[in-house]
Amino acid sequence: MGLLTGALPDFPWDTLVPYAQRAREHPGGIVDLSVGAPVDPTPALLREALAEASDAHGYPTTHGTLELREAVVRWFARRRGVRALEPDAVLPTVGSKELVAFLPALLGLGAGDVVLHPRAAYPTYDVGARLAGATPEPTDDPVARLAGGGVRLVWLNSPGNPDGSVLSVEQLRAVVEAARAAAEREGRPVVVASDECYAELAWAEPWATSGVPSILDPQVTGRDHTGLLSVYSLSKQSNLAGYRAAFVAGDPALVARLLEVRKHAGMIVPAPVQAAMAVALDDDEHVAEQRERYRRRRTVLRAALESAGYVVDSSAAGLYLWTRPEAGGQDSWTTVGDLASLGILAAPGAFYGDRDHVRIALTATDERIAEAAARLCGA
Repeated sequence: MGLLTGALPDFPWDTLVPYAQRAREHPGGIVDLSVGAPVDPTPALLREALAEASDAHGYPTTHGTLELREAVVRWFARRRGVRALEPDAVLPTVGSKELVAFLPALLGLGAGDVVLHPRAAYPTYDVGARLAGATPEPTDDPVARLAGGGVRLVWLNSPGNPDGSVLSVEQLRAVVEAARAAAEREGRPVVVASDECYAELAWAEPWATSGVPSILDPQVTGRDHTGLLSVYSLSKQSNLAGYRAAFVAGDPALVARLLEVRKHAGMIVPAPVQAAMAVALDDDEHVAEQRERYRRRRTVLRAALESAGYVVDSSAAGLYLWTRPEAGGQDSWTTVGDLASLGILAAPGAFYGDRDHVRIALTATDERIAEAAARLCGA
């Protein structure tokens, strides 16, 4: 069962349309906090870099320019504590979603292969397994599940979407060690891929001070990247969602395999986007400015939710507040309906495998965030 014949779930966002319509009927208009799409301007220095590279008459390289790959290496060393990465072990991707969706297929997975992903998770991990004909399996304990056999790919997501949870060095290392033990026991590779797209948006300690650990951290890997991939996107930190600017890095052999397939398939990041990415990765100032915007919005929105009788769980990092009514026991769709009656659109936890919570994004303007807070507080 492969790409054309595999059964896919309904696209979840289509089911949110009636709630969006209800929210739009509010006299003050909708406050859409359902999708994590950046609303702030792309920084001028990145738009200038894109424009300067716009005379792109030749085909770009699939592997990415050396300038870009070296910028990724510098970023990992400076921001993530990873200093043993080589440019050959970096590969730009057309946003991170396509890599998540196609990684099982690019790795040659198929029938009988299990793809693990977090129980509360971005739905594309599940979809990617189905597209390859593999079996998606949600779990809160990948270490225990790896002992059971049959696993070929483990997706980690830290900071997590939707719940904003962060995996510690110790937790990451335990998964890596379990995957390597499973690979040795079963005589075939087990890949651990970590989706780290929200790593620059840490709010709770110790992550806000020490940073969110990467799967490629030497304390996690034992200075060996074999079987490991880190996935990262510039959409969140740099407001580049429209550029589709992302990359994967880690095991040089795995990256080489992905590169070979992508060359045949023409999966190439446009040259002007590659140029803008290189500039973005070398500039920490614009990231700090954007992080501060989200921090302010998060503070306002969290206080309003708690004042209105909601509990915020996890949410240690990322672009979302993972929340539920304080009383508990209410289905996430009911909560979405309650919020829609206030003109606020949220995403139900049902989209992510959780029936109790809703996901509320910080990606709205200061004015819209203030408006949502006022409505929650009864103003």
